[in-house]
This record gives sequence, structure tokens and C-alpha cells, in this order.
Amino acid sequence: MCASLQSLRQGGGVTFSGAGSYIVRAMKATRRPARKRLARGADEGVSGRAARGAGERVLVEAAQRDPAEFEALYELHFERVYAFVASRVRDRATAEDVTSEVFHKGLAGLPSYEWRGVPFVAWLLRIAANAIVDHAKRAAREFPAPDDLPELVYERFVEQRSITEIAQRLGKTPGAVKQLQLRAVQNLRARMEGGLG
Repeated sequence: MCASLQSLRQGGGVTFSGAGSYIVRAMKATRRPARKRLARGADEGVSGRAARGAGERVLVEAAQRDPAEFEALYELHFERVYAFVASRVRDRATAEDVTSEVFHKGLAGLPSYEWRGVPFVAWLLRIAANAIVDHAKRAAREFPAPDDLPELVYERFVEQRSITEIAQRLGKTPGAVKQLQLRAVQNLRARMEGGLG
């Protein structure tokens, strides 16, 4: 877990709880100077968006030259990425882990990042969306729906129903039922071997 996430856990922010989710809004003074530095262009007659884009491009190019400079991008975009992830995973520990993964992937992929005039945070949010999907897929593989498995084994092997019949009843494809059947048999085998050993 990265240092900023660890400091949030230790009370570096205020926690808002609602509908079973936690959103932590950091109150660090170190985040404000980065935003003020980007807004300086607005005082010079340049539009605020263009100034932020130009300043952000400078930060990205600096980070591409020296990965230690990625810290400025991290500080600038941490709150937005964390809020995006936390609103979708609804579990604080998972949100922290996924957010950490997003910034690790962002840092690793920074040399291949190409500036196209779109805010850098859009790229980070795309990484976050993909990381959330990956996390959900991993969780589904690790923890299959326990209610369907015993019933599926019973229907398939005791009642001798076809995979097509079971698929229609469950509202799944035959391939998904075959996969569930495989997992159910593997789980049953593991339970039986565990009881005998």
C-alpha cells in the first residue's frame, strides 16, 4: 500500500460514510500548491483550461524524463482517482488497493504515454476502470456463487439434467454452466480430499 493511502488510514483525512461505502477526502496542504501552480496561467490572460493543460503536459514530460517527478501527478490526481474507484467498489480496503494499483500501472506505463491534449487524469481513470473490471473478474474466479454450485451438482448428476436444461433454468450460457460444473466438481473433490487427509 502506498504511503498516502497508509496516511489516510491513520487519520490523515476525514471519512464520510454512506450506503455502506467509505470515501476519504484527504486534507493535505501539499496538494494545493500543485493546483495553484497550474492556475498561474489564468492570471496571465490564458484560459484556465489551456493553462492547466499546458502545465499538466509539463508535469507529464518531466515525469517521463524522471520517474521521481511522477509524485506531482500523483498528488494532483489522487483524490479524483480514489473517489472514482471508491464509488464503484464500495469497499474501502479494495478501493485503496485498486487506487494503488492504478498509480503503479500509470507509473509503469508512463514512458509509453503520448500527450494528445486530453487531461492526464482521463488516462488514469481509464486505467482505474480497467483495474476495477480486472478486480471483479479475479474476485468472481476466486469466490464462485456458492448457492448455485451444490444445486448444479445435484441437478446434473442426481437428476441427470442436460447442460442445456440447467443453462436455461439459470439464465446462463451452456459454456458458463460447464465452467460452473467444473468448479463445483473441483470444490467437491477438494472438500472430500480435505476430509480424508
